[in-house]
Amino acid sequence: MKKKKKFTTKYIFVVGGVMSGVGKGVAAASIGRILSGKGFSVSAIKIDPYINVDAGTMNPIEHGEVFVTEDGDETDQDIGNYERFLGTNIYRESYMTTGRVYQAVIERERNLGYGGKCVEVVPHIPLEIKDRIERAVKKTKAEIMLIEIGGTVGEYQNLLFLEAARMMKLSYGRDVAFVMVSYLPVPSLSSEMKTKPTQYAIHTLNAAGIQPDFIIARSSTDIDQPRREKIAINCNIKAEDVISAPDIESIYDVPVNFEKDKLGERLLDRFGLRPRRKDLVEWRAMIRRIKTAKKEINVGIVGKYFVSGNFTMTDSYISVLEAIKHAGAANHCHVNIHWLSSEEVEKDGAKLLKKFDGIIVPQGWGTRGAEGKIKTIKYCRENKVPYFGLCYGMQMAVIEFARHVADLKGASSREINPKTPHPVIDVMESQIENLKKGKYGGTIRLGGWPCRLVPGTHMAKIYEKKFGKKRVVSERHRHRYEFNPKYRELLEQKGLTICGTSPDHNIVEAIEITDHPFFIGTQFHPEYISRPLDPHPLFVEFVKTCLKLREKKK
Repeated sequence: MKKKKKFTTKYIFVVGGVMSGVGKGVAAASIGRILSGKGFSVSAIKIDPYINVDAGTMNPIEHGEVFVTEDGDETDQDIGNYERFLGTNIYRESYMTTGRVYQAVIERERNLGYGGKCVEVVPHIPLEIKDRIERAVKKTKAEIMLIEIGGTVGEYQNLLFLEAARMMKLSYGRDVAFVMVSYLPVPSLSSEMKTKPTQYAIHTLNAAGIQPDFIIARSSTDIDQPRREKIAINCNIKAEDVISAPDIESIYDVPVNFEKDKLGERLLDRFGLRPRRKDLVEWRAMIRRIKTAKKEINVGIVGKYFVSGNFTMTDSYISVLEAIKHAGAANHCHVNIHWLSSEEVEKDGAKLLKKFDGIIVPQGWGTRGAEGKIKTIKYCRENKVPYFGLCYGMQMAVIEFARHVADLKGASSREINPKTPHPVIDVMESQIENLKKGKYGGTIRLGGWPCRLVPGTHMAKIYEKKFGKKRVVSERHRHRYEFNPKYRELLEQKGLTICGTSPDHNIVEAIEITDHPFFIGTQFHPEYISRPLDPHPLFVEFVKTCLKLREKKK
């Protein structure tokens, strides 16, 4: 019997040219979706050039959302895109930063891991990067591994990551491919797509010893043939390997758009592989549901991490935004998202909320805007407006109920008011020592934890629609404060329902008001595990309720 030939892992490095923030992460995730759709096991790695060890301590307005993995790593938001597009979990082995890499090398040197050698930036840092990529492959058993290098090729801090990529090309030859995502501007005065910035970016990449195999041409419009040929002749690449990537309405259209230029087929051909099955069938069906939706609702997201000067930075809540889209598609409904600063509600009151069919208060930290969130929740509770509180949004709902229903004057969270007479939200016991010692990064309750659903509650019934009579589910967390168990009996007597707890019943994981159309707050983050082909049931039910009440009003 002929022995089956062992599959050799393929590596695709995705790098940026000209400018960041044009969708390199979505491009990498889309390539992964295409190749997994063709029958291959695909995973992805994100490399961030920051000295930060992880993304946990970064300001979300500057950096975007902190995405939490199942095993409790605080990562860049692109890890979330990978999970959503690939439909699989990404673990801490697949996220690295400059700080994390240097930390590992220094710790190894301190433990004589280098056998007394002189440890240098080159080659030891690139070799650590290379080792981490190989460990991630071993963990995921990926046949094709995508590696996105954050930022752009011209940035000084990326030199060592590019050097590691060059070394991998040297080691693995044809099993390594490079894709550059580069921006082609169309200046308003000339109305002509310019290729020169991309040519410079490719020349910079060449200077690092790397030649791209494919160029993804990001722009406001499709790239035309003359521009393809100009890039080809100046950058040592075939014209057909310049892939058009115009601005489009939904990120979920990106894989389908890439396939117009046969990117998946060309990548597989580059590796000497053939497709194993028909591609993107379910994905295309999901996109059709989004595009053919005739019903619509208006959902307000009341938060504080999206106002930056005159601009709205929605990346701070990207997982929430995408989870709502997934739920909209599941309900054949278009969801119009409206971003509202909680500080505006604090100042101008609940009149700003009247146009919404439902309201979400997402994650947050600190005191700023807290009273605006409490006003928002009071309005939703009293007016039977569907309300969904996520993490901090649950904590604010508990405070609102304690103040206005249980009549606990001055009730608050110790995070907001350390001297509150009624700390209905208090610091977790396991976190007290961390706060005393000023230990913040990577110390909070993180990752997947079991949640016991309380039978008969609204929330348990929602989960039952998807999981049957399952009593315990896993949900991801990111918090340091929690529902204070000392107030549990009193608040329950006043009508607050505890609908989710830890298996030992000690930690309150979720609350609801059962006689409300939809009033649920979760200490966990259901948005982290919602995926376009597998939407989270709580978001699906929230959108469904908003739609039902809107149609009832009509």
